[in-house]
Amino acid sequence: MNPEPIKKRFPFIHILLIIIVLGLLVFASIKYAPALTRLMSKPEKFKEFLDSYGTVSALIYILLQAAQIVIAVIPGEVVQIAGGYAFGTILGTLYSVTGTVLGTLLVFFATRLLGYSLVRTFVPQKKLDRFDFLMNNPKSEIAIFILFLIPGVPKDALTYVAGLTPIKPLRFLLICTIARFPGLWGSAYIGANLQKKDYLPVWILSAVALVLFVTGLLLKDKIIDKLHRLRHPGK
Repeated sequence: MNPEPIKKRFPFIHILLIIIVLGLLVFASIKYAPALTRLMSKPEKFKEFLDSYGTVSALIYILLQAAQIVIAVIPGEVVQIAGGYAFGTILGTLYSVTGTVLGTLLVFFATRLLGYSLVRTFVPQKKLDRFDFLMNNPKSEIAIFILFLIPGVPKDALTYVAGLTPIKPLRFLLICTIARFPGLWGSAYIGANLQKKDYLPVWILSAVALVLFVTGLLLKDKIIDKLHRLRHPGK
């Protein structure tokens, strides 16, 4: 699905949709994102908040996880650790995956509909330039999977960029879900052990995550440069 025909045939509608989407996201980012981040950074308070919704507490969490993907200023790890604290490792992971899938679909199809104008608003030009090799690249699926696996790569920005690539929606959803799963499970596991006050697994897994994150930060530019060669062999 190419968003260009919509832009060319219905320029006013395209501009109006961009304004509406941007307005809603900016409003939500300013009004709700800071408060939600503070709440979820205190898992015990966040659990009380979810418990107040009774039987729909899981649905509320799933929607919040989806919102984190759309509103990238909310740290994903904070949301996922809070989910593990509230629901345990298994359900916390399940609900995080569900919310991540929902948020990913929203971002992906919004990008397909509104095109480069939307992505340019939410993704800094420097990051766009780093990921431009994914666009119109028949090997973008391989590159996207590798990028989602690397700690330190901005996954939410990559989700926006993916909507501009030729990748099929279901393939993208499967790729990013599989690549994200270890991180979602790890965060839920940390949260669940915090709730049980079993701190040794928390320290061990946090130390492993920190090492992987630092390694990803140090190596990500070299890996991205190698992925560029999927599009331009020999360079």
